[in-house]
Amino acid sequence: MTIHRRTFLAAALAGSATLAAGRSFAAAPDPMSKQAVLYDPQAPVLGNPEGDVTVVEWFDYQCPYCKKAYPDVMKIVADDGNIRLVMKDWPIFGPPSEYAAHLTLAAGKYRQQALDALMRTPGRLTDAEIDATLKAAGFDIAALKTAYQHDKARVDGILARNKTQAEGFGFFGTPAYIVGTVVFPGVPEMADFKQAIAEARAKKSR
Repeated sequence: MTIHRRTFLAAALAGSATLAAGRSFAAAPDPMSKQAVLYDPQAPVLGNPEGDVTVVEWFDYQCPYCKKAYPDVMKIVADDGNIRLVMKDWPIFGPPSEYAAHLTLAAGKYRQQALDALMRTPGRLTDAEIDATLKAAGFDIAALKTAYQHDKARVDGILARNKTQAEGFGFFGTPAYIVGTVVFPGVPEMADFKQAIAEARAKKSR
């Protein structure tokens, strides 16, 4: 099935239609429920945690398109001031991506700083480059590794849910976004991204 650049999910979010992968938020069990997709308490949230519009991004720390879009998305989030940006690690570029996800998700309240540091690195990564980037951002790599081992079940559970959701929506790769009730499977035009945010906000105010 071909997924168009913008797939509207308004009916699906209301529980009255089926998603591209044959699931609806109302009928599907966790982790494909609306609550799990939009409000997973374990997923890092950037921007305003109390924002009136939720944007969800599935990403990989080695994905060049994720990294290219990241500064533009973050600028929109910062300029708006009222967006919840939910970041869902989907490490599909191999072991270094998994390693990066393990360390950042184990960073606790500092995971936003770890995420930001890695998203601003160019190109593909090795484990050594991930360590160097996080160390330069002020992290103790040994402590992060220990934290992951202690918290492995929780971190691995987050990644499993993220993967299930991405596959459930029929995404073929990263990045992929949900903005309100609109899916962008790929890098969106920022004008379209802003329009989707405005439309989501307008619907909430009705």
